Amino acid sequence: MFEELASWWFSEESPWPFWIGQSAGIFFLTFITEDLACFGAALLVHTGLLPWWLGAPSAFGGIWLGDLLLYLLARGSGDRLRRWRWARRWLDSPRVRESEAWFRRRGVALLWICRVLPGTRLPTYLAAGFVRVPARTFLIVTGAAAAVWTAAMFGMVWAVSATFGDRIDRLEYELLWLGGIGLLLFLGLRWGLQRLTKRAWVADRLEKSRWTRWEFWPAWLFYVPVVCDYLWLGLRHWGLSLPTAANPGIVSGGIVGESKLAMLEELTRVASDRTAQAWAIDGENYLERLASFQGLMKERSLAYPVIVKPDIGQRGSGIRKVASLSAAEECLKPDGFARILQRYVPGPSEAGIFYYRYPGEAKGRILGITYKVFPELIGDGASTLRELIRNDPRASILAEVYCRRFRPRLDWIPASGEAVRLVEAGNHAQGCIFQDGQFLRTEALENRIDEISRKVAGFYVGRYDVRYRSDSLLKAGEGFQIIELNGAASEATQIYDPKYSLFDAYRTLHRQWKIVFEIGAQNRKRGVRPMPLRRVWKLWRQYRAMAARHLPAD
Repeated sequence: MFEELASWWFSEESPWPFWIGQSAGIFFLTFITEDLACFGAALLVHTGLLPWWLGAPSAFGGIWLGDLLLYLLARGSGDRLRRWRWARRWLDSPRVRESEAWFRRRGVALLWICRVLPGTRLPTYLAAGFVRVPARTFLIVTGAAAAVWTAAMFGMVWAVSATFGDRIDRLEYELLWLGGIGLLLFLGLRWGLQRLTKRAWVADRLEKSRWTRWEFWPAWLFYVPVVCDYLWLGLRHWGLSLPTAANPGIVSGGIVGESKLAMLEELTRVASDRTAQAWAIDGENYLERLASFQGLMKERSLAYPVIVKPDIGQRGSGIRKVASLSAAEECLKPDGFARILQRYVPGPSEAGIFYYRYPGEAKGRILGITYKVFPELIGDGASTLRELIRNDPRASILAEVYCRRFRPRLDWIPASGEAVRLVEAGNHAQGCIFQDGQFLRTEALENRIDEISRKVAGFYVGRYDVRYRSDSLLKAGEGFQIIELNGAASEATQIYDPKYSLFDAYRTLHRQWKIVFEIGAQNRKRGVRPMPLRRVWKLWRQYRAMAARHLPAD
């Protein structure tokens, strides 16, 4: 009897292993994003991939347990703090006692309200534990609120499916629908609840512009649907770390921790005339690094300006254009990360070319081209640089980035008509303007990029960042220099062109990650082993520790 049951359980006909995997994924995803996990469960139930009696309890159970863990964390730490003499004078103050009494009187209502008010759950649940709201009360109220919320999410998906019909059943775009619905729900609830309380959603025009233009949304908001799409693709291909196998010749496939110098050296080997060469700056301390820098400048006959940047970096972090020895000295002082010295390519133009080729194919393709515009401000002879940044419609949105970069010069008044270039690094996070560069795409350019790519060992998908002399030369596949090659985690960044809608961006990113997973799956069949998730996580933590020491990018 037991053997027959076990044989059926592990057979291809049994849906239980798949169901258990889906339920576990939903359960643990609630610890990251409750609402989208609930939407995902509802979509799986709607499409028949998971029975409702597994999907709904998994979502509800994960939400309820997450609430309880936050409560227990705060309650345990609060009791421990009260035992410490130095903390008692703060925790036993009249104001704290008044706050505790107020929370006990209104705690039940607050626990209900925070379930639908974005951004309030974490502080409310922590406060409930800290002021020792009775555990029974907390469990009953949060359990009821989680049950109502789960039912509402399932009902919303049912309503959407009834409205849009078969279009939501296409598995390729399920999570795009999920992300879109989640974002609309988030923004709608935020606007509606704050209107009711007569509070302004945005403090000033600057913040309002950021929220109404999705290209400037914070990463934690914009990438929620992308993360969900990634998780879905990982489950579908049975490997969340599968993208690390997409480029066997790059550490982690180019997800995190890859060396820029290693890629540039490989490109120099296969296409020296098309690559901006780079060299390692050696040294365990500042004086050794400075000596190495000066030695390279002399040995390689380099003239200022040059580029100094971290060997491991993302989103343009820490890239500096060095025009003098004093500027180099500033770049070389921080410890804790490796640097490289690279020839400066004046351009004057820059583009990002996203390329991919499936293993075994004779020729690769260009998925998209980004044309990069380096913004400038024109002085009026009266306004300081800080005022010019604040008064410019676009620069004001990234005022924090620009002001950090130009901190020593913010009170400088540019002359009338004088141009001030705001960014040197061709990265959107650093303030560069990205536009669709499809007009640059030609067969000659695609052939040249493919020719180089097929010579790079173990490379199948990623983005070339190139600087070039003129559009006509680039279209002919000539007159450009590769300044970086990014792997599987790079983006087809033309999506940040304002002409693209949010849905267009998610659709492109979905296609991109689908390609990455498919290439990783094919490489896995060819014997490439994906990097374990624990190793990816370790590399990410190491990178974050190093990135904290980077100087602001130019």
